[in-house]
Amino acid sequence: MKIINTIIAIISGVIVLLGYFIPSPLIQSMRQPLLDWAIILSGIAGLIAILNLVFSVHWKRLKENGESKGFSFVLFIAFILTLIAGIFLGPSNTGFQKLVTAVQVPIESSLMAVLAITMAFSSIKMLQRQKNWMGFVFFLSVVIFLIINSGVLAFTTDIPVINDLLSGFHQVPVAGARGILLGIALGSLATGIRVLIGSDRPYNG
Repeated sequence: MKIINTIIAIISGVIVLLGYFIPSPLIQSMRQPLLDWAIILSGIAGLIAILNLVFSVHWKRLKENGESKGFSFVLFIAFILTLIAGIFLGPSNTGFQKLVTAVQVPIESSLMAVLAITMAFSSIKMLQRQKNWMGFVFFLSVVIFLIINSGVLAFTTDIPVINDLLSGFHQVPVAGARGILLGIALGSLATGIRVLIGSDRPYNG
């Protein structure tokens, strides 16, 4: 049975991979259902994970008298209301999208604020433990980008030299993000190749 699973996984991966390079109607007709099945299964897996989080983890906390009982109650009610609104209104409804955005954007902003404080604190700790040039560069980078993105230097936008310098600093995080994306892409490629050749078999459990 494991051999059959491996053969199916390799053939499916090869068909999807060839579909990116060979515009053959036969390959495309086989590739598209495989992608659709993968998307459906990913959605179902995500839904199962959310249901497990809500009804298994937080439902148990609601039955207990812990300090996090209030947070679990808010999460449970928010999940039920969002699920009902999404089913009856649909994800394309304008009112539903505004409601989700009104909740999601403040949460993401709060998380980014916490991340900024955490990065600043981590840079100080790193500089204390590792007094080398890498720790100093990391600490200096955190301080510079916190100052730039805080809006304190907004009055310098009319000064050409400083404005060009700040614009150059703003490009540094973009390069870092591209480096992270390249690392993720190479890691995904290496994992995919290992699955294609049968070296890794995550589908065997």
